[in-house]
Amino acid sequence: QVQLVESGGGLVHAGGSLSLSCVASGRTFSVYAMAWFRQAPGKARDHVASIMWSAGTTLYEDSVKGRFTISRDNAKNTVFLEMNNLKPEDTAMYYCAISEGRGMGFDSWGQGTQVTVSS
Repeated sequence: QVQLVESGGGLVHAGGSLSLSCVASGRTFSVYAMAWFRQAPGKARDHVASIMWSAGTTLYEDSVKGRFTISRDNAKNTVFLEMNNLKPEDTAMYYCAISEGRGMGFDSWGQGTQVTVSS
């Protein structure tokens, strides 16, 4: 029902910054939360950050606290991830996800955008 399209990935040097965007579209839907996950080759998909759509409360993985900021534009059904002071270990495919409030998990996923950080 919901389509998610990420953008903003790319190649950066360690210490650099990138900003990711994810736009949700489709038929009528309600947003409970949106989130960013990432997955490096040979590793499990890990949560990065999430945001509750109504209250704007956020949750971050410890490794990105103080460096990444998740935000949203409710009117545009868009979630952002501002990444600062990037490290090589941040290299991964970054995926956007949406929860419509059905259960504890996420309902739809984007195609991913690659972030590569060189040392």
